[in-house]
Amino acid sequence: MIFEADYYQQKAEALHEREREIKAARGEILDRTGLVLATNKTVCTISVIHSQVTDEERVSQVLAKEMEMDLETIKEKVSKVSSREKIKSNVEKSIGDRIRAYGLDGVKVDEDFKRYYPYDELASKILGFTGSDNQGIIGLEVKYEEWLKGVNGTILTTTDARGIELENIAEDRVEPVAGNTLQISLDYSIQNYAQQAAEKVMEEKQADGVEILIMNPQNGEIYACVDVPEFNLNEPFVLNTDVVPKDEEERQDMLNQMWRNGCISDTYEPGSIFKVFTASAALEAGVVSLKDNFYCPGYKLVDDRRIRCARVGGHGSETFMESVQNSCNPAFIEIGARLGTENFYKYFKQFGMMGKTGIDLPGEASAVIHKKENVGAVELATMSFGQSFQITPMQMATTVCSIVNGGKRITPHFGVAVYDENGKKIQTFSYDDGEQIVSEKTSETMQMILESVVSEGGGNKAYIEGYEIGGKTATSQTLPRSANKYISSFIGFTPADDPVVAAMVIIYNPKGIYYGGTIAAPVVKDIFENILPYLGIEKEESVENQS
Repeated sequence: MIFEADYYQQKAEALHEREREIKAARGEILDRTGLVLATNKTVCTISVIHSQVTDEERVSQVLAKEMEMDLETIKEKVSKVSSREKIKSNVEKSIGDRIRAYGLDGVKVDEDFKRYYPYDELASKILGFTGSDNQGIIGLEVKYEEWLKGVNGTILTTTDARGIELENIAEDRVEPVAGNTLQISLDYSIQNYAQQAAEKVMEEKQADGVEILIMNPQNGEIYACVDVPEFNLNEPFVLNTDVVPKDEEERQDMLNQMWRNGCISDTYEPGSIFKVFTASAALEAGVVSLKDNFYCPGYKLVDDRRIRCARVGGHGSETFMESVQNSCNPAFIEIGARLGTENFYKYFKQFGMMGKTGIDLPGEASAVIHKKENVGAVELATMSFGQSFQITPMQMATTVCSIVNGGKRITPHFGVAVYDENGKKIQTFSYDDGEQIVSEKTSETMQMILESVVSEGGGNKAYIEGYEIGGKTATSQTLPRSANKYISSFIGFTPADDPVVAAMVIIYNPKGIYYGGTIAAPVVKDIFENILPYLGIEKEESVENQS
């Protein structure tokens, strides 16, 4: 003991010291305008130190009454011989204050923080939520955990041999360090409006679900990402359905599905929106031009398969531009055949569709596509108009944006900047512009063609006087085809010749009329009519004067 005095002194001190953690305030999440989307609420953790409790019965009665907990459960915890027994965390501050006011020996009321989301269901699958330890579980909360979490502090108190705190010895206190503030590109007003639009069309069409993506095609900033039904971020373990799970395993499966962001984690057959890819790749490869003509009798024979056009009687003779306006399958089967399997896969990879988009959210899926060596004439034909393979909605929207923005591949993202607790910017996130996936000439041609789809073709229900809007409709049938279930979608962007905002709507299994041009295009029109003035995108007087 003489030779190792320091060691034994430290051991003795450890026996008489108790450490309590002080939770750090988690950093806030702000939208692009500075509005707070995720913040903290002061709550309390109630615990007891058995050796300091002088009246177990009274302590148990008070805690059970104030926290509305089972008395026997409380008694069991209070009587447990341990250095510190937690009774309950995330207790409302007002309740913690009332318990503190009783002055009960051995009862500790420590204030800490609980995550709070002012807008409940808004962007629930994007923001994500935290667990009881304030650690991110899904969404941006987990993706930016290292920036948001902060550093917990401690309170060190000294006790006597019985474990009772000594009153005249000062506490050692290490203050917590608050987490940093994350600013994201999501816009509360745009997200809120898109969410309302999605809920409205979902109810009207009695659909299984609706997804809406709104982004800046030039830099990949996402203004809105909706996947209804959403869930309440302040009650993330409460199911958003009337269906009662039969057991705990099914309940967990239902929760996982409820939290899942289909825009990035689920794949679907994109249908005719994918014709934007086929047309762009064919232009880039030089196998098609604006001067080319096609003939559609209402079907196309490929090997032993008769593949129909949506228009039973066919479109007859049509130009390349008209084939896009008409969303004509037989024409695109021929365009795909001209492109060929080698080129199809070459451009699929060149356009960034073989991998992931790189979005700053966990759980992104990749495309599900045939192996090149297994692709025959029929597979190439169906892929040319967007069927027999699957990609994520985010991948489809990103690829269209990259084709019409001048041809450079963008990285879709939410993270913009990080600020410390004093409001000083300490990090600006940057994203690769990516490769030039098509030439500027091809991009300009596609801008012009897709503008004609809205002004003259099947996307006319997205037309707004005074704006030049480009877009593409889609209607695809889900597997098995015999179920007669459809996915209706539309993507639009404006101004057509230099797009600064794009919106894509996907409606899953709508009842009644299911054509994308009929039910999805009007949703984009409605969104644009409301958000374009908000974004400062004014109507073009010249267009109005011509009409």
